[in-house]
Amino acid sequence: MIIAVLAIPIAAAVLAGLLGWRRPVAWTAPLAAAGVTGLGIGIAVHVLDHGPVSALGSLLRADALSAFMVIVIGVVATIAGWYGVGYIDHEVRAGHATAASARLYAVLVELFVAAMLAAVLANNLGVMWVAVEATTIATAFLVGHQRTRASLEASWKYVIIGSVGVALAFLGTVLIYFATRHAPGLTGASLDWTVLVAHAPHLNHGVVRLAAGLLVLGFGTKAGLAPMHTWLPDAHSQAPAPVSALMSGVLLSVAFYALLRYKVIVDAALGPRYMRGLLIVGALLTLAVAASLLLAQRDYKRMLAYSSMEHMGLIALGAAIGGPLAMAAVLLHVLGHGIAKSVVFLGSGELLAAEGTTEIARVRGLLTRRPLVGGAFGLGVLALLGFPPFSLFASELGIARAGYASGLGWAVTAALLMVLVAFAAMFGHCQRMLLGAPEGQAIIHPTAASTAAPLVAGLVLAAALGVTVWPLERLLHAAATVAGGR
Repeated sequence: MIIAVLAIPIAAAVLAGLLGWRRPVAWTAPLAAAGVTGLGIGIAVHVLDHGPVSALGSLLRADALSAFMVIVIGVVATIAGWYGVGYIDHEVRAGHATAASARLYAVLVELFVAAMLAAVLANNLGVMWVAVEATTIATAFLVGHQRTRASLEASWKYVIIGSVGVALAFLGTVLIYFATRHAPGLTGASLDWTVLVAHAPHLNHGVVRLAAGLLVLGFGTKAGLAPMHTWLPDAHSQAPAPVSALMSGVLLSVAFYALLRYKVIVDAALGPRYMRGLLIVGALLTLAVAASLLLAQRDYKRMLAYSSMEHMGLIALGAAIGGPLAMAAVLLHVLGHGIAKSVVFLGSGELLAAEGTTEIARVRGLLTRRPLVGGAFGLGVLALLGFPPFSLFASELGIARAGYASGLGWAVTAALLMVLVAFAAMFGHCQRMLLGAPEGQAIIHPTAASTAAPLVAGLVLAAALGVTVWPLERLLHAAATVAGGR
C-alpha cells in the first residue's frame, strides 16, 4: 500500500503531462488525492491492528504517525484539487494561462503532493530530507505560475530562503549521521529512524545538541517559524489559490513532521528539556511576529499567511509541551488547520477573481454581494480563530490544558495573549470585508456549484471533527504515542 500511495500522484502527473490540459484530465487531481486518502485510511487500519508496515527494505515505513499525515495530505489535496478543476479552467478561458502553463501546473501539483507523501513515509532520514527539498523545487515554479513581477519575486525569495533552511537541515542530518558513526553498539552508520531511536542514548550529546539546533532552524524555515519565516507571506499570497491551500494546509505541517521525528531522537539522547526549550522559543517568537504583523495587515491573502504562522507557533508550543494530551491535540490541530486554511485560501482565490484586488480596504459587503463565497470565507476564518464547533477549538483547548498541567503555564499564558491579539486583528479585518457597506448598489452575484462544493465540504468536515473525533480517536492516540517517543 505504501508504494501505491506514492504511485497514484506520480501516475496522475504522467497522465497530465501526456494528455495536456483538458477539463476531464483535471479531475484526475481530486480523484488521485481521494485515492491517497483511502489508502491512507487502509494503512492506518493495518497499522493499528498489526503494527508498522515497511517497503523497499528500510527506506519507506508507515506507522500511526505516517498514516495520519498521509490522511491529512490526502484530505487537503482533495479539497484543493476539487476547487482547482474550475480554477484553472477559468484561468485558461480568461487568457490568464495557456494550455502549456496549465499542463505544467497540473504536473507540478501532483509531483508536489508525491514529494510530501514521500517525506512522511520515509524511514530513512536522508530520504526524508531529499523529499522535503523536492517540495521546494516543485513549489518554486508553482509560486511563480502567474508570471507577474510580484509572483516571480516571491518565487525567488522562497527559493533562496528555503534553500538556506534546507541546507541547515542537511547539516543537522549530516551531524546525526556522524554521531551514529561513533555510537557504541552500532555496527555501521545509519539514518534509519527506527535504528536511531533505539540507539539514541548512545549518541554523542554535544553533536546531537548542535544537530538539533540546526534542524530546528532548517525545518523550522520550511514550517514558517520565526525568524526564518520571511518567505511565507510573499509565497502564499502570490501562489495560485489551490497551491496556497496546499502550502499552508499541509506543506508547513510536513516540515514540522520532520521536526517531530527528530524530536523523538533528541529527547531519547538528551532528555526532553533541550528540544522543549528550542521549540518554546521558536513558538513564542513566531506568535509574537504573527500577531504584530496581523495588526497592520492590509492584504487579505498575506493576512491568511500570517495566520498560518500563528497556528504553526501553536503547534510548536504543543510539541514542546509533549505528553499524550498535547501531542494528540497537536495532530488534531494539524488536520483542523489544514482543512480550514484550505477553505479560506480557496475562498480568497475566488474573491481575487471576482473583486480584482487583495486589498482589505477595497472589499466590502461580501455577505450581501457574494453570500456563498463570503459566508464560506467568514466561517473558515471563524474556524481559524478557534470558534466552536470547529476542531481548532478542541485542539487549542487541549494544548492549553496540557501546558498548564505540565508546569508550562507561563508559556501558555504568553501564547494565549498573543493569540488574543491575532484574534482581534483578524476579526476586525474580516468583519469589515464581510459586513462593511458595499460601494454603490449591492448586486448579488451567484457562485458556481463547482466552486461552492469544495468550500462547503471543507467546512462540514472541519465542523464534524470539532463535534467528534471518534473515527480518528484510535489513530490520534497511536500517532501521539509515536510522536511522543513512547
